[in-house]
Amino acid sequence: MQILRLQALAYASLHKFPDAALRLEQADRICAASDYVSCGDVLRAHGRLEMERGNFVQGQIFYEKALNAARARDSRFQEATALLNLSWSADEQTHFDQALDWASESLRISIQSNFADIAQNAAGNMAWAYYKLGDPEKAERQLREAEAQAEKLDDVSDQVKWLTAAAYIDMDASDFKTAEQSFERSLKLSQQINSREDIINSLIALAFVYEQTGKFDDARRNADEALSMARADGNGRDIVYPLLVNGRIAAQQHDTTAAEKAFHEVAASKDSPVFLKWDAERSLARLYEDENQPALADKQYRIALTTFETARSELQHEDSRLPFLTNASRIYDDYLHFLVAQGKTAYALQVADFSRARTLAEGLGLLKKGTSFNPEALPAPQIARRAGGPVLFYRLGEKESYLWAIGPHSTKLFPLPAASEIDAVVQRYRKALVGPLDVLDTANSDGSALYHMLIEPAKDMLAANSRVFIIPDGSLNGLNFDTLLVPAPKLHYWIEDATIASANSLRLLAASHGGGSTKSPKLLLFGDAVAPNHDYPPLQNAAAEIETIGRHFAQVQEKAFTGSQATPPAYLASHPEQFSFIHFVAHGTASRLSPLDSAIVLSKATAQDDSFKLYARDIIRQPLKADLVTISTCYGAAGRAYSGEGLVGLSWAFLRAGAHNVIGALWEASDASTPLLMDQLYSQLQKGDRPETALRAAKLSLLHSGSAFRKPFYWAPFQLYTGS
Repeated sequence: MQILRLQALAYASLHKFPDAALRLEQADRICAASDYVSCGDVLRAHGRLEMERGNFVQGQIFYEKALNAARARDSRFQEATALLNLSWSADEQTHFDQALDWASESLRISIQSNFADIAQNAAGNMAWAYYKLGDPEKAERQLREAEAQAEKLDDVSDQVKWLTAAAYIDMDASDFKTAEQSFERSLKLSQQINSREDIINSLIALAFVYEQTGKFDDARRNADEALSMARADGNGRDIVYPLLVNGRIAAQQHDTTAAEKAFHEVAASKDSPVFLKWDAERSLARLYEDENQPALADKQYRIALTTFETARSELQHEDSRLPFLTNASRIYDDYLHFLVAQGKTAYALQVADFSRARTLAEGLGLLKKGTSFNPEALPAPQIARRAGGPVLFYRLGEKESYLWAIGPHSTKLFPLPAASEIDAVVQRYRKALVGPLDVLDTANSDGSALYHMLIEPAKDMLAANSRVFIIPDGSLNGLNFDTLLVPAPKLHYWIEDATIASANSLRLLAASHGGGSTKSPKLLLFGDAVAPNHDYPPLQNAAAEIETIGRHFAQVQEKAFTGSQATPPAYLASHPEQFSFIHFVAHGTASRLSPLDSAIVLSKATAQDDSFKLYARDIIRQPLKADLVTISTCYGAAGRAYSGEGLVGLSWAFLRAGAHNVIGALWEASDASTPLLMDQLYSQLQKGDRPETALRAAKLSLLHSGSAFRKPFYWAPFQLYTGS
């Protein structure tokens, strides 16, 4: 049977799928006759075959069967291996949070049992999941650990793999010096084991780093060496990468003819992966822009964006399209910068909103495959009039950022600093908000700087005590604009001047239901779940918050699921469309680059069931009519405090399902003050206030309380999202 399994794995690796399937059928017949311990290995071989075929869901099913078999036999080695395989299957489905859970459990078992090889692969899988979840620092730490473990095991091939992955993270972060050192080391290791594929990959990577840092002679030398080896091998895919590098060098040296030839060759090659095609097309657009040929530049930018958008729409899995957007963020940045320089600011807003709305719509399954880059006309002032207040639309860019201030009759564009400068101030201010000191008492300069930078340019369009809609971008998704410090007439928080709500795009804001009071309100309440593991400990004041909220509803108006009853299947079976208010008191996880992987942590349905997360991708499938969904969620469990964009994933899901408004926490909310805030929120809602007005009143009640709860740490995590 083991011989049949090994033969099947070999055939699967060679993509000889019928031969692999035949061997596994023979192994299955042996397992059916007698329950051998190694039958678990056969199940995992089935999973590997399905993964090689691209059937990732089916592969996961086989790996889950292998995990159950391993646990039934109490085989720790097979359990750790099956968990490692499951993390791979989840990663391929872009379910990175799930991948992290499975890899983490595999690593824990492997360390306890001294399964060194499984441990280093589990650490590497965790690193990739952290990276895709928007935490590159943790990703790099895990990759360094995996590389060190591979070195101890004298596993040079895996060492090169983890070293290269870490270097790409450094390159993405523009840490070219560290990336260069890592790629040089990976090249030496690849040469030691004479791995031709790894040598070529390292040469190409070094060529890109050298080109980015202006070391053109080194870049060309490495590119030409890789090109020579690739041509000798007849490997078309390895040829196009160094060609692109040479084209970029020619462009920077103003050799237009050579650059144009190289970019056209890469874009037209059948061997170019699609991301290289749009990169070559983008490079060609920038070449024409630099050569002062705006018509050709505009045409080429649109070609590059059509290539990207078509590729994104053809992805097999809808939620793959969300992280996929990051692959083309620089094309959009370059095109927006070009349009603004050309004075086409209204069209630039259309393009910026198209990018955002398309990402949301595709991630939520609203767009059909095959659609391309074609921004529609955008009646921005009309949207602001209908929403009932001015809209501040932000776009953070690598070179320059922008604010479009949209009023009922006009739109104005204001340039802002580059994303890196804004990000640094936002990160410092967020850290101060959750620190021990009150930022108002200390007159925090970052809070004032952010108001000056982000709000003050549009102050003439903002009436006193008006409703304002924020459409944030990047790090601004994790910033509660309520907390910005207004300098005059006396230093105070912006929440005292305005009622602020967030939206995800202009198009979604235009489709907003609005919401309002309900004559016969009904409440669906989930919370105080049984801790599924040590990562998500019990919330000490969850029961108090549930009791406080329940007092605002008659017994016949409320349906509560608490403790062991608060499970994901219970929510899906509760007919949530019947309720005007839905409230969760629970832990949560947030994913920035794969927002539909964000989840609310509830109880396990059964003791044997590993599924205890209500994922955003499941929420969208359950139609809602709620005026308000509140996610009174404690983020940051097990150190997973990702960007606020992860919370946006949950808001997208509930809004897409039909909710009018969503309230959620941008950071780990205090379960000491939250019951008080929620009590005030529901009191205001009972009086007929709109959700954003009720939330503001609740926040102000804590801010003006004179108690420790006046600090924004206690009231500022909560943010309202509107529009669907």
